[in-house]
Amino acid sequence: MTTCGVNKAKRGRPVRLVLRWGCVFILAILAMPSARVGFPDELQRPDPGKKIKVFLLAGQSNMEGRADGRKLTQKDQVRLKNAQQRVQLAFNHQAVGPLDVVAPSPEIGKIYRRDRIFGPELFFGIALTEAFPDERFLLIKRTRGSSSLHGSWNPDWREDKAALMGEAKHPKLYSDFIDYALRVLEGYSPEDYELCAMLWVQGESDDKAAAAEAAYGTTLGKLIRRVRLDTHHEALPFILFQVGSPKVVEGMRKSAAKDANVILIPQSQNADSPDFYQKIENGHYNYQGQKKLGARFADVFLQLNSLQRN
Repeated sequence: MTTCGVNKAKRGRPVRLVLRWGCVFILAILAMPSARVGFPDELQRPDPGKKIKVFLLAGQSNMEGRADGRKLTQKDQVRLKNAQQRVQLAFNHQAVGPLDVVAPSPEIGKIYRRDRIFGPELFFGIALTEAFPDERFLLIKRTRGSSSLHGSWNPDWREDKAALMGEAKHPKLYSDFIDYALRVLEGYSPEDYELCAMLWVQGESDDKAAAAEAAYGTTLGKLIRRVRLDTHHEALPFILFQVGSPKVVEGMRKSAAKDANVILIPQSQNADSPDFYQKIENGHYNYQGQKKLGARFADVFLQLNSLQRN
């Protein structure tokens, strides 16, 4: 079986990852009975001779986003309008539609006093279309605020681990995420699309328990392996953003060091650093922070893709 054309790089040099657009892979969903859920009619169709470029996004509140969607500048709005012609967003089981800011839950809207929010996907998608104006993209995003990898996102979910994180009654997010992604993609034939990368912003909630912090790197490795297994994409690139306690970050770094197809975007608390991302009072990234983060995710992916062109 052919995957997304990712060639393994030497360890210790994660940027030596090569991505090719021309790839075909087959999802396990093809072996399942058809269960249409309305997505096919909503999905854009690939242009003749091309494939939809698919990206998976997952994590907790900073992946979901708390940035104020009403603060887009006029220039940003023009860029977004152009991107909407070629980028679709599937977000948390809502109807698939053009890339856009989204309505927060009533609770989030009340806390943050805003009626539109966005995460890194907005400027990530904009940057992709500006770099590849002849391609079409689909971003599939599943998020839940305050969710932990040790509990809700754990691919080997256990009630005791979920209970430790206060998540015993919460959704089993890993299985929900995979099922959701596969159901969205069921609207395409395998020849219509290719999976290009997964973006992960999560880690802040795993500092609630010492056991979760200590196991973060191991559990993250399991998550990466399971996503690759469940999508039949053994070398799927993972782009991580550095968040969480020092022990959680150490786990991220170890995961990136072990796997050349895992890339960690660093973060600094020094406001003069290029790795600094602006936040609002409670630790969530503001408009400028999310705009920069989305662009940074795109820069990393575009750098990886450019290696194949050179």
